[in-house]
Formats: sequence, C-alpha cells, structure tokens
Amino acid sequence: MSEAPQPAATAPVQQGSGRVLPALVLAMLAFSVVQTAVVPILPSLAREFDATGSSITWLMTANLLAAAVLTPLLGRFGDLRGRKPVLLLSLAGLVAGSGIAVATHSFSWLVVARVLQGAGGGVLPLAISIVRDELPPRKVTGGVALISASMGVGSGLGLVATGLLIEHWSYKSIFWMGLAFGLVALLLVALRVPSDPVVDRAGGADPLGALTLAAWLSALLVAVSQGNGWGWTSGRTLGLFAVAAVVAAAWVALELKVAHPLVDMSMMARPAVAFTNLSGLLVGFGMYGSFMVISDFAQTPAKVGYGFTATVLHAGVMLLPSALGSLVAAPVGALLIARRGPRLPLVLGALVGAVAMGYLALRHGREGDVYTASGLFGLGVGLAYAAMPAYINGAVPAEQSGIANGMNAVLRTVGGAIGTAVMGAVLTGDTIPAIGLPTLDAYRHAFWITAVGCLVAAVVPFAIRRTATAASAAPAAAGTVPAAEPAASPEGVRTGA
Repeated sequence: MSEAPQPAATAPVQQGSGRVLPALVLAMLAFSVVQTAVVPILPSLAREFDATGSSITWLMTANLLAAAVLTPLLGRFGDLRGRKPVLLLSLAGLVAGSGIAVATHSFSWLVVARVLQGAGGGVLPLAISIVRDELPPRKVTGGVALISASMGVGSGLGLVATGLLIEHWSYKSIFWMGLAFGLVALLLVALRVPSDPVVDRAGGADPLGALTLAAWLSALLVAVSQGNGWGWTSGRTLGLFAVAAVVAAAWVALELKVAHPLVDMSMMARPAVAFTNLSGLLVGFGMYGSFMVISDFAQTPAKVGYGFTATVLHAGVMLLPSALGSLVAAPVGALLIARRGPRLPLVLGALVGAVAMGYLALRHGREGDVYTASGLFGLGVGLAYAAMPAYINGAVPAEQSGIANGMNAVLRTVGGAIGTAVMGAVLTGDTIPAIGLPTLDAYRHAFWITAVGCLVAAVVPFAIRRTATAASAAPAAAGTVPAAEPAASPEGVRTGA
C-alpha cells in the first residue's frame, strides 16, 4: 500500500548487502565526517588566517549552503540519469574539495574547498535510492536505516577525530582525513555498486526550477548563518529573508506549472512527506545545535563556575557516545519499523532526544552527565533519522525517491543551520561581563530550547494518518507488497521500497 504507484523498472539483479551496503555507508560517513570536522577548530582557523569571527563562520556556511543546494539537484539527476554515476560525481566533489583544502594556504580557496565538499550532500538521497533498488526486499529497511543513521555516527566521529588529529598535527591533517575517507569511498562505490536499473526516462530537466531553488535556499541560509554577526534586524539580514520568501513563492508557483518539475509539489504536499520533512528540520536543529553547545560547554574553563576546561580532543570524546548511540539506533530502528512501522521510532527517537537535553539542562556538573546525555541524544537522533526515509519511500514512487529524500536532507541541513544560529544567539546574548563567556543560564536555556524542539518533532508524526495495522508491517518489510489503497500512509507498508 502506498500513496503513489511504483514505476515500471527493469528487474534488477539484486546484490548481496555485504557487497553494496558497506560502500554506501562509508560514503555517508565520509561526507558527515567532513561536514562537521571543522566545527571544533574554527577558533584555531581564525587565528591561522587572521580572520574575524564572522568571516571564519563562512567555512561552515559555505559548506551548509552548497550541501543544501546540491543535495536535491544531485538526487533528482540520479533519478533521471542513474544513481551510481551521480553518486560518483558527488564523491568526486568531496575529494576535490578536500584536495584543495590540503594544498591551499589561502582563506578564500579554503572557502571554495568547503563549497566543493558540500557536493557530498548528494550521498544520502542517492545511497537510499540505490539500497531501495539493489538490496533484497527483506534487507532494504535495515540498509536504509543504517545509511540514514550513519549521518549522526559520522558527525560524532568527525568531532572526535578532529580533536585527536589537532593534538598532534596541524589543521591540515583534518583535510587529509577527509581526502583519505573520500578516496576510499569513491573507490568502493566504483567497484562494488552496480549501475542502477531504475531511472526516470519520462522525466526532464528543470533548469529554472533548479536556479530558483538555489536562489531562495542561498538567501535563507546566508541570512540564518550570518544573522548573529550582522544583527537580526539589520538591513542585510531582513533583506535576505524577504528575498528568500519571495523567491520561494515564485519557485513553488513555477514547479506547479512546468511539465517536468524538479520537485513535484503534489509529492511534497503528501502528509507522509510534508510532516516527515518538518520532523527532519526539527531534529536537524537539535543535532547541530547540541553539538555546538555541548562542545563549547565542555571547553569552558572550570574556574568560571561550570565547564570542564576540556581540550578539543576531550570535548570530542564527550560527544563520542552520540556516535555510538546512533550506531546502535540503526538496527533497533529497522526492527521497530519492520514490526510497528516508522511512526514509533520517529516519535521515540525525538522523545529520547528531548529527555537527553532536558537532563543536561538539569544536571551538568559532572562529565558523566555529558556522556549520558550525549549517548541518549545520539540514540534518539539515530532512531529518528532511520525512520524518515521509511516514511518517504512508502509515499513516493521509486523514480522520485532521490529528490524526495534529497529534500528531506535539505530540511535537515536548514534545521542544522537554524539550530547553530539560534544557539549562537542564545549564548552570545547572555555573557559574563568581565570575560565575555556565556553564563550558565545561557547554556541552560540552550539545552531547554533543543529539548523543546525535539519534543515538537515527537508530536509531528501523529499528523500523518495511520491507515494500516502494525501487523501488516512485518510482511511488508520482508518484501510482501500489500494491495494499494488511495491516500494511504506509509505507516505499516513496505517502508523500505
């Protein structure tokens, strides 16, 4: 049962998950490690390049912006022309960016390198589509859950690896790590992933839709990312928000009229897709925001009355349980999806995330509190991320899988940018006068805001109408395709395929 008919496709020769899945998981890890690895060393990079605080944030803004713009485009190109070649292109951008970052000593070129690394954002929707096409039906749900949860795993590992490398080598070692990860992932994908059999041969390009999507996303993310530095009521910030709103409205109107839209608005309006995207935005808000806040809190000198005087490595180790929690969440999420449908892991994951951050708001005096909250939060994020593709894949035909999951990834990225900006505004808005560090109340407020965001994400899935019994989920996950019903929710249907 699905909200959309499945496309006719050439019958694939299904590959063993042991051959295809490791390559796709490594590709996802490569991107997520590269994306977050620079976060703990931004102050060091500011000193290295003699850059201001607002300038150095472009190393994150440029990457988030490129990922947000390129992820849906690459996902759609994969739908149109085949997933494997576009996945290789996505990884090639990540490798090229890492290579430039290793070779350059110019701040401007480093920003360019981060833009190219953002092409790796296409890995998530493309890998999910490949799993949907290539793995045996009984393994699809677990494979999709593992790839999606790998985003949280890689983000946590990236923070730890950065701390370890910066303790012994220069900042260049961070980009060497990204280059090595990217090259190995590129090689494995080239050798192990077969050419996919499902392409949207009836579709067409939508260059104007691509340009307008890029324009409003760019305006929105630059305004959000730079709002703290420019001022939230400054002309530049408000102007960019206005541009984003106007161009986004024009983009929607355009996509409703063209014969072959980049993004099918009727698909985006389906409850299973729309509300899952809203949950993705809220969980992304929490994940990126919590990484920044916990890392800053841990590195605060204990003499101010809180914090642990942690090094970059020590702060990264405190976030390591989040990576382990996300790793555990993948098989647990797949099992819950197979037995109960995707609603339970999505709601449960968001609730666990809310509990973790609420706990940290109340108890933060010992390192054990941070380790506990970090592990719980990683488990929650992993469960939520594992469930999102299941909802989406159950609601869209296979030829729209790439763009649908790509837009979900975009909303996660936008949520992350908003979360980072909001946390930055909260921490800089209440500081200790003599030294300029955030007060303990500022950190408490940041933890509570993240908890509330996760709590809202836990409520959102109940807006998706459930039309199938949980009992139907088990055979569906095993590959039995139930008869179609109009406007059915993907809850309890063939969630992985």
